[in-house]
Amino acid sequence: MKDGSVVVVEIAAGRVTRIRPNGDKELVAECGGGPNGAAVGPDGCLYVVNNGGMSFSRQDGLLVTDGGASADSRPGWVDRIDPNSGRIERLYEEVDGRPLAGPNDLVFDRDGGMWFSDMGRHVGSSMENGGIYYAKADGSFVTRVVDGVRANGMGLSADGKKLYCALSFESLLVEFDIDGPGLLSPVAGFASGRPVGQFAPRQLPDSLAVDANGHVCCATVFNSAGITSVDPQSGRLTHHPFPDGMTTNICFGGADMRDAWVTLSSTGRLAKVRWDSPGLELAYYA
Repeated sequence: MKDGSVVVVEIAAGRVTRIRPNGDKELVAECGGGPNGAAVGPDGCLYVVNNGGMSFSRQDGLLVTDGGASADSRPGWVDRIDPNSGRIERLYEEVDGRPLAGPNDLVFDRDGGMWFSDMGRHVGSSMENGGIYYAKADGSFVTRVVDGVRANGMGLSADGKKLYCALSFESLLVEFDIDGPGLLSPVAGFASGRPVGQFAPRQLPDSLAVDANGHVCCATVFNSAGITSVDPQSGRLTHHPFPDGMTTNICFGGADMRDAWVTLSSTGRLAKVRWDSPGLELAYYA
């Protein structure tokens, strides 16, 4: 945020929290379900994708999840939240009469629209499909652009012409060419995107951010947890280990965009480090 604070989602707690530069925490909103990703939109509000609720447990003092739905979960949704008052407005729960499953991450383009991912929803022995969606910030339009993929972290290139998506269970980073708001070019032979980064087995890519050099900085969980920088041109991976098996996200800020905040989810910590290259500025800040 412009004042130097960082807004984080707390999936297990069902809330959105602001962390001040001195470490103080403030409640932004109680969302319920499982708020999974947040971004500032063109109106200065927070847009939060909610997976509907995930199951968590404590193991050796660490908060862990198997990715399954919690006992009280329901299909997910997208909210708009006023960061000052905490007022919540529900924007989307279904597309063309089909409920969203487990919305996961989002990124705004400079046209004011949002790309958001859906990892699907695992309930018992059943799996509901995920996908990639595009929506307007005013709640008036949403469309399913890619169906059937278990999509996780989302990002855009500096020129806004490429969409990056982490496919966690394939240990893969893919890209799509953007033809316009909500429009992706078909990728011959790859319905789920063009592969640009292959991670090690059981090194699952999660949420991500793009740096000013065009590299995609992707959080990785479980095997070799940390932040892995991917060069989409060459496929070269540079790994930065972090001390948490569920290192789940990164964002950039500061005067020179080289301050990086990294979420260490199983231990409930937010780390701040200096990055070796500046991050790419997002379309909107508040």
